[in-house]
Amino acid sequence: MSGSSPNSAENPWPVRTVNTKIADWIHRLGQIWVEGQVTQISRRPGTRTAFLTLRDPAADISISVTCSPDLLARTEVPLHDGSHVVVLGRPSFYTGRGTVSLRISDIRPVGIGELLLRIERLRQLLAAEGLFDPRLKRPLPFLPHTIGLISGRASAAQRDVVSVATERWSAVRFDIREAPVQGPTAVSRILAHLAELDAHPEVEVIIIARGGGSVEDLLPFSDEALLRAVARCTTPVVSAIGHEPDNPLLDLVADLRAATPTDAAKRVVPDVEAELAGIDELRRRSAQALRNWVRRESAVVESLRRRPVLARPELIVDAEERRVSELRRALRRDVLRHVDAEERRHEHLAARLSTLGPAQTLARGYAVVQRTDTETTRVVGNLDDLPVGAQLRIRVADGAAHATVTAREEPASTPTDPRGEP
Repeated sequence: MSGSSPNSAENPWPVRTVNTKIADWIHRLGQIWVEGQVTQISRRPGTRTAFLTLRDPAADISISVTCSPDLLARTEVPLHDGSHVVVLGRPSFYTGRGTVSLRISDIRPVGIGELLLRIERLRQLLAAEGLFDPRLKRPLPFLPHTIGLISGRASAAQRDVVSVATERWSAVRFDIREAPVQGPTAVSRILAHLAELDAHPEVEVIIIARGGGSVEDLLPFSDEALLRAVARCTTPVVSAIGHEPDNPLLDLVADLRAATPTDAAKRVVPDVEAELAGIDELRRRSAQALRNWVRRESAVVESLRRRPVLARPELIVDAEERRVSELRRALRRDVLRHVDAEERRHEHLAARLSTLGPAQTLARGYAVVQRTDTETTRVVGNLDDLPVGAQLRIRVADGAAHATVTAREEPASTPTDPRGEP
C-alpha cells in the first residue's frame, strides 16, 4: 500500500487509515460468484437487511453474507440451514468494525441434478486415483475388541447398531462419537471423530452410520475431504449410510458397505449363538470323522489279522523250511551227480593213462635202458649213448638188471617197424 505520507515507526498509520485502505482493496474485487452451504439465517422483521453465513463444506471456513429480505423470499426453493447455493455478491469491508462481508444480489439453490453431476465428477476423479480399488480394502477383524461408532445424537441408527451388536455378542464394547450427520457442520465434526477413533489403539473397526435421507441430506458422506480421510485411515471403516437405494460415495471408499445400520452390526459382530452352534457342529463332525476313521482302521487291522500269514505265522516258517530242505536235497543231488561224473571221468583217464604208461609198455616186452656211469643217470636214446664199457641199468616189467657194454652192433639197412623191431 502507498499513502500520502510514508509509513514508518516514526510516522505510523492510524487504524482508520489502515481500514480505509483495506476497504479500498477489497472493493476492487467487484462482483464474484461464490458457492457454499447456508447456515444461521437471520431475518428480523422490520429490517431491510437479512443476515446469513455461507460456509465452505470442505473446510471450516465461512463468510458473513447480507442481502435484502425480499431476495430470500424470491428464491425458487426455500432456504434452510445446509442448503447448497451459489450467490452473486460484492465483498465489503466495514471500516468501523474491521469485518468483511459479502453483499449479494442473486442467490441460486444448487438443484438435485447439479448435485448429482458434481458427485459423479468426484466419483470419476477418485476412481481414477484408485481410491475405490478392492485391493486397498482392509479386512474386518473376526471379533473386534472395541467398535468405534460415529452417528447422530440419540439417533435410530445408533440404537440399531448398539442393540443388534449387543444381542449378537453381549461383551462387545463401543466407543460412540456423536456428530451432526447433515448440514454444514457435519463434515468437520465427522472428520474430527474419525481421526480420534483411528488413533485409538483399542478401536479395531469404525462404523459411520446414518438412517438414510435425501440426496441433500447425504451430501456430507460424498464430501471429498471425508472420502480422502477414510481412505487414509489405518482402521477398517464400515459405511452404513441410509438404506439399500442410498449410495453416497462413502460406500465406495469404505472397506465395507453395509445396506443399513442393522446390517453393519451383523457384518461386524458375529452372532455368539451361531458361532457356538457352529463350534458344536464342528466338534460333532470332527468326533464323527474320528470315529469313522477308527472303525475303518480297525476293520483294516482285523482283516490283516484274519489273513493266514498273521493267523498262523508259523506257516511261513514251515513253507520256507520245506523250501530250504528241497533246495538242500537238490543241491546234494547235483553235487553227487557231479562227483559221480568226475569219478567216472577220473577212472576213464586213469585207464587211458594206465594203457599209455611205461609199466604197460614194459609188460609188453619193452625195457628202459639207463646209463649209470655218468654224473647223472639218464635214459639211453640212441646207439651213440652206448660206448663199449658203459655201465647200464636195464629195467623190465618185473625188475631191473645191471650190465656192461662189451660190443656195439650197427643197425641194419633194412627198415624197421615203429617199435624198432626188424
